[in-house]
Amino acid sequence: MTELPRKAAARTARLAALPLGYAGRQAWGLGKRLGGKPAELVLTEVQQRTAEQLFRTLGELKGGAMKFGQALSLLEAALPEELAAPYREQLTQLQDSAPPMPTQTVREQLAAHLGADWKQQLVWLDGAPTAAASIGQVHRGRWRHEDGSETEVAVKVQYPGAGDALLGDLRQLARVARGMAPVFPGMDVKALVAEMQERAADELDYHLEAEAQAAYAAAFEDDPDIVVPHVVAVGDQVLVTDWLESPHSLAHVIREGTQAERDHYGELFARFLFAGPELTGMLHADPHPGNFRVLPHPDGSPGRLGVLDFGSVARMPQRHFPEAMGRLIRIALDSDSDSLVDGLRAEGFIKERFSVEPQMVLDFLGPFVEPARTPTFRFTRDWMRQQFERIHDPSDPSITVATRLNLPTSYLLIYRTWLGGVALLSQLEAEAPFRAILEEHLPGFAV
Repeated sequence: MTELPRKAAARTARLAALPLGYAGRQAWGLGKRLGGKPAELVLTEVQQRTAEQLFRTLGELKGGAMKFGQALSLLEAALPEELAAPYREQLTQLQDSAPPMPTQTVREQLAAHLGADWKQQLVWLDGAPTAAASIGQVHRGRWRHEDGSETEVAVKVQYPGAGDALLGDLRQLARVARGMAPVFPGMDVKALVAEMQERAADELDYHLEAEAQAAYAAAFEDDPDIVVPHVVAVGDQVLVTDWLESPHSLAHVIREGTQAERDHYGELFARFLFAGPELTGMLHADPHPGNFRVLPHPDGSPGRLGVLDFGSVARMPQRHFPEAMGRLIRIALDSDSDSLVDGLRAEGFIKERFSVEPQMVLDFLGPFVEPARTPTFRFTRDWMRQQFERIHDPSDPSITVATRLNLPTSYLLIYRTWLGGVALLSQLEAEAPFRAILEEHLPGFAV
C-alpha cells in the first residue's frame, strides 16, 4: 500500500536538509558574485532555487511539512516584493494542490472507516482526487440515502500515517526553524511551528471537524451569500459532506480576479470570519485561499462564497469573540492611550511588572486598527508589507513596546486567524466595509 512517506529517518533527513540547502545556495551565489555576475541577479536566482526546493519538499511530504508550507503561504503578502516574487508561484500552488495518493489506498481507507459495505451507500467514487492537501485528499462521489435518493458528495480521506507524519514533521521543523529563518526574514518561524503543534491533535480528529462543520452549516443554512456543505457521514479518517460545484477557489481570484470580484469576495470572506463565532461559538481558524470556493450565480450576478475545511477551529468559551477585544480596538481608535494600557493590563497583554509609555503603546498598535478608521478600507500587499516591516524595524522607537507585550493563551488562535485573514484580504487587494462588519459582529466595538 502506497501512503505518506512514513520512515521517520527519511522524513527527518529531508526536512533537516532545507536550511543546509539554503546555506549551500548562498555559497553558490557568493561564487557567482565573485565571478562577476550582478548581485541582484544572483540573489533572485538563489531565492528562486530556494523556493522551488522548499515548497516542492513540503508539498511532497504532505503531513506537517505541507501544513507548515500552507501557513507560510498566507504570509506571502507581508514579504518585501523582491523576496515575495520568486516564492509566489510556488506558494500559491501549495495553497491549492498536492500530489495524490493511489485509488487502492483510498478504497482501503473507506472500508476501514466507513465499514466493509461502504459501496452500498457510496455508490460511485471518482478515482482521481479533486483536491489534495496536507493530511488528506478529497474525491467526488455519489451517496445513496436511506430513502433511496442520491446526492453528489465530497469524500475526504485522511492519508494513512498522517498522524505520525504530522506530529513528527512538526517536531523536526521546530528543531530546524532557526536555520530556516533566513528564507523568510522577519518571520518568527519557531513560534508558528509551536502554535501548529498545539492544535495538531484536533486537526486529525474528523469527528471534531464534522461537529464543527455541521454547526456552521446549520448557522448559515439560509444565508444568501455564504454556503457551508452539510455533513453526510463521518468515520475516524473519512468525512463525507455535500458536494460544492465550484470552478475555483480564492487562489484563482488572487491571481486573475477583477477588482469587482476581489472586493465582492473579500467582503464575504470578512463577514463570514466575524459572523461565525456569534452564530456557532467557534472561529474558522484556517483562512487560506484553498478553503474558500467561488460559487457563481447562474444569472451572472455576484457569486456566493463556499467554505470548506473545519479541521482547525477555535472553540470560544463565551461563544463569541472576547468583548474586551472589540472594546480595546475602539479605545485605540479613540486614541485614549491611558485607557488602552489599563485595558491591555486587565486582559494580560501587559504584565504588571512592566512599565510602558501609553503614547508609545498607542503608536505601536495604531496601524493594526487602521482598517476600522474609515467606512471602507482597501487592503493591499503594500499596506501589509509596511506593517510587517514597521514591527520589525529596530530604528522605530515604538518597537520597544513589542518586547513588553504578552499574548494570552486564549488569544493565540484568534490572533493567528486575524493575521491570516488580513493577509488573505491583502492578497486579494480587496476594499471592504471592515468597520461596519466589526460593528455588527465584534462585541464591545460598536459605540
